[in-house]
Amino acid sequence: MVWWRNVYRLAVKELASFLGDRVLLGFLVLSFTFMIYSESTGIETEVRNANVAIVDSDNSQLSRRIRDSLLPPYFKRAALIDRSRVDAEMDAGRFAFVLDIPPQFEADLLRGRRPLIQLNVDATAMTQAGVGAGYIETILADEARHYLQARGFDTTDPVAIVVRTLFNPNLEGRWYQAVNAMIEKITMFAMLLVGAAVIREREHGTIEHLLVMPLRPNEIAAAKVLANGLVVLLATLLAIVFTLGFLLQVPLRGSVPFFLAATAVYLFSVTSLGIMLATIAHTMPQFGLLAMPVFLILNMLSGANSPLSGMPGGLRSVLQLSPTVHFVELAHAVLFREAGLQIVWPRLAVMLALGAAFLTIALARFRTMLASQS
Repeated sequence: MVWWRNVYRLAVKELASFLGDRVLLGFLVLSFTFMIYSESTGIETEVRNANVAIVDSDNSQLSRRIRDSLLPPYFKRAALIDRSRVDAEMDAGRFAFVLDIPPQFEADLLRGRRPLIQLNVDATAMTQAGVGAGYIETILADEARHYLQARGFDTTDPVAIVVRTLFNPNLEGRWYQAVNAMIEKITMFAMLLVGAAVIREREHGTIEHLLVMPLRPNEIAAAKVLANGLVVLLATLLAIVFTLGFLLQVPLRGSVPFFLAATAVYLFSVTSLGIMLATIAHTMPQFGLLAMPVFLILNMLSGANSPLSGMPGGLRSVLQLSPTVHFVELAHAVLFREAGLQIVWPRLAVMLALGAAFLTIALARFRTMLASQS
């Protein structure tokens, strides 16, 4: 009971210190609201208003149908250009796609031949180039098939592929990006807040006040983990209810209370890591220079933006020591696929184990740091 009472009082002190910093409090609220909203709506993975041009050397009914099928919001109205202008127009960045329809295209298609259409793609914007080329390929195939069917040709494929999209039937990229942005903010603030709290005690000299009290290092560390973890957990609830739920209208299929409980486990792991990093640094600039590369590695190699299956085997094995990798998998499974404890418990167990390991190392270094202050 004495241990819990000491941790509670120290945690209240930490919360009072945080609430007194209005700039930091405002930045936290701004990050979990406006920044998540702007990241999820400002970054488009789908094609939107792409500039497309057509070199129509056939000028047939089919070529005109193809031109008319490239419609907003995916493409702007297709422009007709001469073949001699293709290179200059694409070099100037005026068109992302140029479709070159050869002469006798319609006639060759009606004769049963397989005429070729050239699609020139500006791959500077890689995501738009890949997705847009797939859209145009599908549009061309559909228009050619419908054109032949209207003239009595049998275009039935021997195998029919039926695609059923689960969990995100309209393939809304902002749903996925909003959850990833929230995970990014959880990781960043969990690490920075607790680490900054430790460094602030050093720089303000209040660490000496704690040393003259009947407190143990694990009580001081536990209070910082508890207080700062609670702050980030409340900010996560704000993001789920207001930003994802109200502003972005993201349909979260899974249990929000269960996700918050899993987030608390993740916060235990990341805040422990933050304390460990704070015991290595001596000043706030040093902590910032140390924490930011660690955060970037955790975020970029979490599997949220690039799947783990596409990474080298050795790197995949090392990344199993990253709590963010397991939390990303857990968050997507719970929020989008309605996964329960029976599915994600291995991820929770690994995050608990990693948090315990980080905290053990942090406490050992924390004791050394306190001893050097006395």
